[in-house]
Amino acid sequence: MGVEEVTDDDMQAVTALWGEVGLTKPWNDPESDFRRARKGPSSAILGVKQNGALVGSVMVGHDGHRGWVYYLAVAPARQRQGLGRELMSAAEEWLRDRGAVKIQLMVRNENASTRHFYERRGYQESDVVVLAKWLNA
Repeated sequence: MGVEEVTDDDMQAVTALWGEVGLTKPWNDPESDFRRARKGPSSAILGVKQNGALVGSVMVGHDGHRGWVYYLAVAPARQRQGLGRELMSAAEEWLRDRGAVKIQLMVRNENASTRHFYERRGYQESDVVVLAKWLNA
């Protein structure tokens, strides 16, 4: 079992996992996010399979300077077994190999356990405010 880039054939399994662990929101179309991440060399979705079934995934991307991590997901039955750490290490390596010098990610305020997961891996709160604007409004 190792971390590998998923293929287009994995879309249903990946997006179902994202939904199962509560990462999707009504305003995000997970299939569109999946397809966008699979389009070019600046982003990817990495996954782990066990006995042919997807048990974890993470989306990574970079803008030439910063790397971003999205949708880190581990199947509920496999959580707290080191799989999240393995996926984050693979995401960091993927970004480092492509020249990213910094990794950023966003955690919703109400998700304290996830915030602690990242803090234990050396991630710190940044003194920035994230601003957003919907372009499809």
